[in-house]
Amino acid sequence: MAEDVRAEIVASVLEVVVHEGDEINEGDTVVLLESMKMEIPVLAEIAGTISKVAVQVGDVIQAGDLIAVIS
Repeated sequence: MAEDVRAEIVASVLEVVVHEGDEINEGDTVVLLESMKMEIPVLAEIAGTISKVAVQVGDVIQAGDLIAVIS
């Protein structure tokens, strides 16, 4: 079962921590966002394998945008 990781706020992608094919655990950082000069980690809510990374460093994302897919 796949789990979408989506943005909760408007932000810039500061760092992409994972790559497609990476095994991750619940609570691992997927990406680091920057909004209003604050760094905000986006954490995995489930353990699994990163099957898709939909953002790159420098992207500006909106609330609801797809960041990654964990399967």
